[in-house]
Amino acid sequence: MKHRRIPTRRAAIAGGAVAALIGAGFTFQTANASEEPSGSTVKTLSAPAAQSLATTLATTLGDDAAGAYYDAKAKNLVVNVVDQAAADSVREAGGKARLVQNTLAELTGARQTLKTKATIPGTSWAVDPVSNKVVVTADRTVKGANWEKLNQVVKGLGAKAELKRTAGEFKPFVAGGDAIHSGGGRCSLGFNVVKDGQPHFITAGHCGEANSEWSDSQGGAAIGTMVDSQFPGNDFALVKYNGDTAHPSEVNLYNGSTQAITKAADATVGMKVTRSGSTTQVHEGEVTGLNATVNYGSGQVVEGLIQTNVCAEPGDSGGSLFSGDSAVGLTSGGSGDCSAGGETFFQPVTEALSTLGAEIG
Repeated sequence: MKHRRIPTRRAAIAGGAVAALIGAGFTFQTANASEEPSGSTVKTLSAPAAQSLATTLATTLGDDAAGAYYDAKAKNLVVNVVDQAAADSVREAGGKARLVQNTLAELTGARQTLKTKATIPGTSWAVDPVSNKVVVTADRTVKGANWEKLNQVVKGLGAKAELKRTAGEFKPFVAGGDAIHSGGGRCSLGFNVVKDGQPHFITAGHCGEANSEWSDSQGGAAIGTMVDSQFPGNDFALVKYNGDTAHPSEVNLYNGSTQAITKAADATVGMKVTRSGSTTQVHEGEVTGLNATVNYGSGQVVEGLIQTNVCAEPGDSGGSLFSGDSAVGLTSGGSGDCSAGGETFFQPVTEALSTLGAEIG
């Protein structure tokens, strides 16, 4: 029997120059930036190598670490620290040390305050290591008393947070990406994976419920059944292939070629990424925040997301966010479009794979 090949996922990211590490409204804390002493050597690193070093230093430094980001132009890992001893440790490891005001514990406390006092539909917040603040974003639906409440809570956090507006409206991109269909809905395939030796694929959890059937064409025969779906809280789902549908570990680049995917990787702020989805196809951009919380309204709050300046539109949900041959995220939702730009949030692939007991393959 001839194998049918499911369309690999499209990538879309609102292109930002690699050097543009600060999104609109972010404030770079130059007053707190430290200069590297003469004689110190900052290693030239790839994004995956920088992520690995960041993970190691976070463990080593403990409470003295205050976040890190990747300077893609210089190919350096910048590590925020709160004392000189920690800065010396960063330099010895080959990172670029930066003395900042706010500790991770303080920023985590600020996030908890926002969760307790300002859980308002149409808002998001994420720790931005570049500004060393929690950046709170309100979409166009946040008005009147809700806006005043949010503004007061953020003001009460002082130098630990800042508030900005986005012109769009936060919503899950429910139509989806690399065209997979269920009923009247369309989403995008994220990545092909293996669980218990059997072929599956992952996509966004808000695309459907467990036991729903999925096809690779509108009204076509089912190629898989959703065996797990988690949304809200998380935003990922697992679909088990039926029959003999081909399932290459690659992403559709919409130019006649594909990108092979060999592994999963954690995101780093400043990492250059590409998104593929069935509506807007391939776009590029950068990671601007980690561990983001977004409130889509109607009780649909998702935590632990990757925040980017990559564009996306309805129909791109579940689609692939990747960096080179590494799977990074699944398209969740955001604001704006691929004409005006905006923020887009992604479910980390590493968390989805760990929870689901699956692996790239």
